[in-house]
Amino acid sequence: MMRYSVLAMMLCATAVQAAERQWQLEREEDGVSVYLADVPGSKYKAYRGVVTINANLAAVQAAQEDVAGACSWIFSCQQQRLLETEGDVSELYTRFDMPWPVKARDSVIQVTTRTDADGGVTRLLKAVPQRLPEEKGFVRVPRVDGEWHLKPLGQGRVEVTYEVHTEPGGSVPSWLANSFVVDAPLQTLRGLRAKVEGR
Repeated sequence: MMRYSVLAMMLCATAVQAAERQWQLEREEDGVSVYLADVPGSKYKAYRGVVTINANLAAVQAAQEDVAGACSWIFSCQQQRLLETEGDVSELYTRFDMPWPVKARDSVIQVTTRTDADGGVTRLLKAVPQRLPEEKGFVRVPRVDGEWHLKPLGQGRVEVTYEVHTEPGGSVPSWLANSFVVDAPLQTLRGLRAKVEGR
């Protein structure tokens, strides 16, 4: 239990830092808005994607909580599985495809879910790379800080915000890093919307 309490405090501090970022609109496409922000001490930008989904909150939550099935709409996801759930905290293992010649990545993420005062849901994301031994053929992602925010808008609509900063580990060419921070939120939110709306 102490492990989860310490994690919760760390996640709150990360959320405050994220709120202070200077977001710049990078792209608007197919109803998805993508914003980028510099992160002090990192050569990788943070990204934020925002989309409105025509469905109720429960339907969006259900799509996210289908851990294995969610891999079909998460950008570059090769495989995903649930490791453990204790109360509002879950741990997920995910493998990601990367274009040649970059080595595939994997990550272990701790997801802390909370209900917000406005009736929405926030899922805080934090990498826990030491949770599992490293896998042969994959570079373990050492750092992920982010969140999902699901905000009910009424009339069967939900605004979904997906915000992440990642240190991918290993060597990643600048062209791929710059492409990923736009493609990841854009394609992931498109995929989630299509899944929930039954497109």
